[in-house]
Amino acid sequence: MIEIRNYIDGAWRSSAETFTVLNPANRGQLARVAQATADDVDAAVVAADAAFQSWRRTTPFERAELLRGIADIVDRREGELALAVTREMGKTLAESSGEVQKLARAFRFYAEEAVRIMGEIVPNETLDVTSLVSYEPVGVVAAITPWNYPLELIGWKLCAALAAGATIVVKPSEYSTASAASLFECLEEAGVPAGVANLVYGRGIGPQLVAHPLVGKIAFTGSTQTGNRIARSVHHAIPLSMELGGSCPMIVTEHADVAKAAAGAARRGFRNAGQICIAVNRIYVHRSRYEEFLALLAAAVDELRVGDGAQQNVDMGPLANEEGQRKARAHVDDAVALGARVLTAERRVPDTGYFVAPTVLADCTPEMLVMREETFGPIVGVAPVDSLDEAIGLANRRDSGLAAYAYTENLRETHRLSALLDYGNVAINNPDPGIMNAPYGGRKGSGFGSEHGSEGLHGYLQIKHTRIHHGASGA
Repeated sequence: MIEIRNYIDGAWRSSAETFTVLNPANRGQLARVAQATADDVDAAVVAADAAFQSWRRTTPFERAELLRGIADIVDRREGELALAVTREMGKTLAESSGEVQKLARAFRFYAEEAVRIMGEIVPNETLDVTSLVSYEPVGVVAAITPWNYPLELIGWKLCAALAAGATIVVKPSEYSTASAASLFECLEEAGVPAGVANLVYGRGIGPQLVAHPLVGKIAFTGSTQTGNRIARSVHHAIPLSMELGGSCPMIVTEHADVAKAAAGAARRGFRNAGQICIAVNRIYVHRSRYEEFLALLAAAVDELRVGDGAQQNVDMGPLANEEGQRKARAHVDDAVALGARVLTAERRVPDTGYFVAPTVLADCTPEMLVMREETFGPIVGVAPVDSLDEAIGLANRRDSGLAAYAYTENLRETHRLSALLDYGNVAINNPDPGIMNAPYGGRKGSGFGSEHGSEGLHGYLQIKHTRIHHGASGA
């Protein structure tokens, strides 16, 4: 058992009340975490607001240097950070290490973006007036982050906010606390000034954080239901950015490289045990390639080795909690009851933790839960279609707009898919729709606003127009 405390105004603070975090691979007690009180949340926001008055006046070059320093420390502590992620949410050490490496790259990317915040000079009707357009930080950011990528999803918000000159209060999931604490130790070691970045833990404190009158922006990643509650609860006009859930589709056309499509589905459907906002949930395959695709996908999934993510030679760990395990199993039972075929081999998974066997379901229909809801587990449903238009129609839904995937070797189909798939991110012939230097975000029921790219940085800036009558005619 390790003791984890809140980090407020540059100091680690204990609390009279605590909660316990379990290792999902064995249900063993992992950490005892300080439950933030209402006073703690208020103190964190007040500290961030006070620090903002000086932090906003630092130069972009000073902030960039600090971000690069944090990246160096993250690199040096990669093993410690990765092990914390694996122990608290279950993903394999290889995946956790990859997450830490991407976190370090995010710090370096936004270090470079910080010095590229450019304004404009806008022409006026007369020469003795000049309009300046400039960008200023939003103030205090309230960031609420989930457990599935506990470092990366803090990092996207933290890196951009600090680069922009904003300050931040982070509330991570109760399931992912140790990794967040280790990250904030990196910030402390790098010399981030007191109050610029704060960390509070606990159940039930999110509403107080987002409703605090000193908060200037809310950045949230999580479920659609929670995001909707946050949006409804905001009682004053401030910017919001939200990456929400959604059932992500994949389309495999009659002109696809089916082997490539099956490999992509196996990666994006089962990586991190399917606990990814952009995981493939439902697949629509042209009937002429259907059985071929099913055989290849089932064979690839059957090869996945399931076990404790901290052990060597494991491809997939447990789900992060019992609720996720129960939901994934319910989706399989529902599909089978409604006529789906289970294509993957029956296998025993460890009963020590929240494990679920990776499963491919064939002959799925729209009323099945796996085709209607985001499973957030290692379950994929597959259905045959007779045309590209049918596949696109089934893929596009009002409640889903984060990421869609497609495989085709036909150029005309490629452009048609790009144009008609109503998603913020579309990946064609590859399973990775996001890169750090391009905007990443959802639409419709999957949220709004962007992370990554210069757009991610501008989400933490506000625009100012200054119109100056200076009297010089320019003659």
